[in-house]
Amino acid sequence: MAGRQAEAQSQRQQVDFEAAPLGAPPPGFTVALTGGGPPPRWVVLEDATAPAGPKVLAEISRDRTDTRFPLAVLDGVRARDAALSVRFRAIDGRVDQAAGLVLRYRDARNYYVARANALENNVRLYRVVDGRRIQFAGTDAPVPRDRWQTLGLRVEGERFDVWLDRRALFTATDRTFTNAGQVGVWTKADSLTHFDSFEVEALR
Repeated sequence: MAGRQAEAQSQRQQVDFEAAPLGAPPPGFTVALTGGGPPPRWVVLEDATAPAGPKVLAEISRDRTDTRFPLAVLDGVRARDAALSVRFRAIDGRVDQAAGLVLRYRDARNYYVARANALENNVRLYRVVDGRRIQFAGTDAPVPRDRWQTLGLRVEGERFDVWLDRRALFTATDRTFTNAGQVGVWTKADSLTHFDSFEVEALR
């Protein structure tokens, strides 16, 4: 398992990649793809700047298909309400430089995602319904390139709270997906983004 620590009473997990072999897909995750383009290539890489140790997760295909959204979905965790966070470092990408958190994931065509974009300097919330990505909230915010920062998402019922580096950005509501689903991380197109310290606290 990918360096997983669990606290059963609080249903909290922190996932790092320190025990995972370099150059291999991340153990404990299922790889998926929304949209077009080639299959995702999620692998564990070395990054000496990483906050939780020198190993990180990245999608390395660098494919420029604009409607291509690779996901890495955590196995064995289902939640309706949850607090998620992930450390990320947006390194490169001409089409996009994105990092996202996925919640209430049913399949690769139906889920919620909160994403930060270092090219556009904004953070947005989407519902993905039958493979179509629909924005329902967002705000402009600095998302520095090549710097570790933390994206957070807390969902309880129909309420969504999104934050970046401990700064609350916005609150939104949506009722499209109301059942429990899986959680994971997400990116877009040719983004080269390093992920570390993926934390999940199941609230319900």
